[in-house]
Amino acid sequence: MEMYRSKLISAGEAAGKVKSGDWVFYSHFAMVPRVLDAALAKRAGELADVKVRSVCAIKPVQIVQADPGKKSFTYHSGFFGHEDRKMGDKGLCYYISSNYGEAPGILREGHAPPPDVAMISTTPMDQNGFFNFSVSCSYARAICEKAGLVILEVNRNAPRCLGGVQEGVHISEVDYIVEGDDEPLATLPEAVPTEADRKIASLVAEEIEDGCCLQLGIGGMPNTIGKLIAESGLKELGVHSEMMTDAFMELFEKGKVTGARKNIDRYKMTYTFALGSQRLYDFLDNNPACATYPVDITNSVARIALNEKQVAINNAIEIDLYGQVCSESAGFRQISGTGGQLEFTMGAYHSRGGKAFICLRSTTTDKEGRRVSRIVPFIRPGGIVTVPRTAVQYVVTEYGKANLKGKPTWQRAEMLINLAHPDYRDGLVREAEKMGIWKRSSKRF
Repeated sequence: MEMYRSKLISAGEAAGKVKSGDWVFYSHFAMVPRVLDAALAKRAGELADVKVRSVCAIKPVQIVQADPGKKSFTYHSGFFGHEDRKMGDKGLCYYISSNYGEAPGILREGHAPPPDVAMISTTPMDQNGFFNFSVSCSYARAICEKAGLVILEVNRNAPRCLGGVQEGVHISEVDYIVEGDDEPLATLPEAVPTEADRKIASLVAEEIEDGCCLQLGIGGMPNTIGKLIAESGLKELGVHSEMMTDAFMELFEKGKVTGARKNIDRYKMTYTFALGSQRLYDFLDNNPACATYPVDITNSVARIALNEKQVAINNAIEIDLYGQVCSESAGFRQISGTGGQLEFTMGAYHSRGGKAFICLRSTTTDKEGRRVSRIVPFIRPGGIVTVPRTAVQYVVTEYGKANLKGKPTWQRAEMLINLAHPDYRDGLVREAEKMGIWKRSSKRF
């Protein structure tokens, strides 16, 4: 406590440690430091060329609001959520691309500029002098290791999430401590599933068996699938996921998840960050059924594959007739990010008995209010290929599912057209013929 008191400063004093030209790294998701962010925002107009980066801020970023002209601060995100998208649409947020699991190594190996200042939100210090990274282990440890200055923002409402490894930092490694205002962590509203979501969920659930190890991606559809599994007769499931969600909590509470058949981290639900309800955060607090790890461990393709029957369930924005999956952009507009989708798609496929699913509704409504197909001849200009055609296994829409592995171009096109909304199938056939990837002599669908 003597060391704690010697390092305790105000948020304003902490923000005063930042210099023009610095790289400042915030913690991620629900743990973005609110008090330090507000204090740094007050220096808008005083500082110049300060680069700030985080991942998927759930609440508005105050440095951006204070400096819309980007004279003092330039904000970056490794994965766009709702707030990042809004900022990105105004040119106020830049995306940093990487496979999520590679982020700690990128920092440690010097491929990206290191943090001059780390501003990391944590739980209060425990009796052994450790601060826990709570619901965002992510790559907070790597940030602290590489930072020139480590400043913590303590939040008494943050749950203590047990590890794993690298789930916290010791006071001896910290330069300054700021006691925050103990604002409750940001929560995600429960997504209301559509009829198409429920149909897709039922098609995926048919492929899951006792003892499978689950990963659910971000978004309403994966959670809908999790909730459907919770109502099924499945048993002895495991969890090895990037994200901890309410669906996993419900599966555990209903006795569906035990982790008894996992080959690694047996009996533990493994994850690197959590987003969901307050009830989820309460569930995670000091819960030995859960183990948080840094993202280079949870998202390691080799490690994912160690568990048998690993199932990866992820969303997509569109998929083309080659089988290329775009899950992060709508043309030139950044929507989310690569995240761990490619890593879990590959890890699940290489797991013994594993399966990787890319799920999407067959249509969506564009900004002009028109219904458009999400199965397209080719990814639209500016679109980002998140999962290459070589890595895709199952694709699922409300019209069915198809395993694309090992299929020639014409057969892939047929299978994907069968998954499209009926109104768009003839047009897709014509496009496939123009592209030379479908032969008319093949079986019509």
